[in-house]
Amino acid sequence: MAGSALATKPQPNSQPAPTATPGRMSRLRRALAERRTRYGLLNAAPVVVYLLILFVYPIFSTLLLSLKGEEGGWTLHWYADAFQGANLEILLTTLRISAETSLLSLVIGFLLANAVTRLKPLWAGLVMLVVIVPHFISALVRTYGWIILLGEHGVVNNALTDLHIPGAPFQLLYNEIGVVIGTTSVMLPYTVLLLYAVMRGVDRRLLAAAASMGAGRITIFRRVYLPLVAPGLVNAGVLCFILCLGYYLTPALMGGPKQTMVASLIDDQVMKQNQWNGASALGIILLLLTFAGLLLLRLLKSAGEAYRKRGTAS
Repeated sequence: MAGSALATKPQPNSQPAPTATPGRMSRLRRALAERRTRYGLLNAAPVVVYLLILFVYPIFSTLLLSLKGEEGGWTLHWYADAFQGANLEILLTTLRISAETSLLSLVIGFLLANAVTRLKPLWAGLVMLVVIVPHFISALVRTYGWIILLGEHGVVNNALTDLHIPGAPFQLLYNEIGVVIGTTSVMLPYTVLLLYAVMRGVDRRLLAAAASMGAGRITIFRRVYLPLVAPGLVNAGVLCFILCLGYYLTPALMGGPKQTMVASLIDDQVMKQNQWNGASALGIILLLLTFAGLLLLRLLKSAGEAYRKRGTAS
């Protein structure tokens, strides 16, 4: 009996059971053998091919072109050149103008969307129509419209001169002010739409409950309303910033030499200098900046959710 007990006792140095890799492979084979799985893969194939041809292949080709030297071989010269001298100044100018446009679009869009949410549905729909319809007009037409309005003898400067504003007429074109005004007008509909959708979802009873407990308007705005619409503000700000990074038309027409942006630099290198390698490097840098903006959006969302969970737990 003792011998049998010792024989059946598990040995301490016995090896762990092998992983169920063959079982996983067999399940995978069974899944692929199912008719529904094969049908789903067949339906997904055209979409995958479409994405590979129109998105993955151009990006991969641009990446390879940006890594090729003039005499063959692989090099990082074009990336180093993008972060030196005038190219670096243009990159910093692009980041600055994009940030200024995003901030101004958020401020104006927040005020406008907040005002629209307080209107009756009919009036709110009409206001949103006024905001959205100009976006369907050609960007070139809208840009020339701003040039007419902001010119030295345009409507804006004539009105300021008639009001005897000191310093009028102002230089509102071919500088950073004109670029920010023009790009903000293009990005504003996106901001208003995003913020309006978020603000319409805010339960006004929460604001009324905070007011009934003695909270003032500033406290309600800061502690209740702003946290509820913060995700929309983050989404709108990052979207405007990403769109401005590669925007070309308005900065090229309303800006001066000191307001050259990366998109204009790429156009100059391709059309005038025939320098496709440097233009490809700048394009990849813009793509990486876009990914960085999306990553920042993800991190801000995660931080906001963690903050709300801590607030709920406390």
